[in-house]
Amino acid sequence: MIVIRQCASTDFEQIFVLLKQLWPEKTLDSDALFRVYSRGLASDLQRYLCAVENENVAGFCSLTIKNNLWQAGYLGHIDELVVSKGKRGLGIGSALLAAIIGIAKEVGCSRVELDSAFHRAEAHGFYEQQGFEKRAYLFSRSL
Repeated sequence: MIVIRQCASTDFEQIFVLLKQLWPEKTLDSDALFRVYSRGLASDLQRYLCAVENENVAGFCSLTIKNNLWQAGYLGHIDELVVSKGKRGLGIGSALLAAIIGIAKEVGCSRVELDSAFHRAEAHGFYEQQGFEKRAYLFSRSL
């Protein structure tokens, strides 16, 4: 049975494996990501959830709560959503998404958004099935 719960510091090693699946072309720095993960756990503006089955983390989802003028209030940004390759198609992503949207509502967000790379067509279909719509382009610049 899959349980959706708040993440703990001890979940990081398993979440790191999932992040490598999410960004396979990127070289990940475990120490740097652990520092960011730890800040997120301690932040009032971030929420981390994981889907756990028999002590194994099968999925991860994160939310950042933004004070937003466009929404005249809070907007929730889903930063990451990943399910282990062997567990996809079992409803884990849908459960994580529903739980994180529930948290966004509880803290007063009037909208949730996320971004997804152009090449992730399968993910785009999933998000559209979940009621998300394409609203804008995301522009990005390295600093």
